[in-house]
Amino acid sequence: MQTTNVREELCKYARKIVAKGMVVGPGGNISARDGDTMLVSPSGFALEEIEPEQWVAVSIQDGTIDAPPGLRASSEVLMHLYGYQVNPSIGAMVHTHPAYSIAFGLIGEDLPIMFPDQAALTGKTGFIPYVIPTTELLAHAVKEKINTYTTLLLGNHGLVTVGRNLREAYYRTEVVEESARIYLLAKAAGTPKVLTEQELEDIRALETEAYRIKLLQQQK
Repeated sequence: MQTTNVREELCKYARKIVAKGMVVGPGGNISARDGDTMLVSPSGFALEEIEPEQWVAVSIQDGTIDAPPGLRASSEVLMHLYGYQVNPSIGAMVHTHPAYSIAFGLIGEDLPIMFPDQAALTGKTGFIPYVIPTTELLAHAVKEKINTYTTLLLGNHGLVTVGRNLREAYYRTEVVEESARIYLLAKAAGTPKVLTEQELEDIRALETEAYRIKLLQQQK
């Protein structure tokens, strides 16, 4: 995909994130791979305000930043950069502050798998206890788990998801947030019923789920 299209896709999903209430104000940051470069949101911007030419280019190999005049890369640039460096299959990373995901992270670490979309699209979600945001400590903590999980809850902070493209990373964000919401609602009423390992395997083996995942990996 050429740079112009990547920038337009970033704007599209940035606005989706805001429209879904996954961030408030200038919170959150997203990025996408463009060859040997990652394009990341500029610091201090509300995601819906970013124009195509304002995404900041960063060399994946050495971290060299090429920012438009007067702009700087997101304060979480290292978290994104380390992810691309350690896992070449990552095509996009989405970091948001969804309310239910944050709420779940305040009371638990292991988000159970409860329904088919969660089983097929995200699988088990990893957890990172609170680390000071924007620091290299957080970037390293994400780096250590990003080869194992496609979704990571950050304790007292938010959610990180990755995908082979922005579409996949974005929909994983939606699924984790919905999972956290369902869990909290069910927990308030009783004991949530989680899927067994056999039930998870049965879902993953469905041809229809494989087809849906294939579609998600096609950028739209």
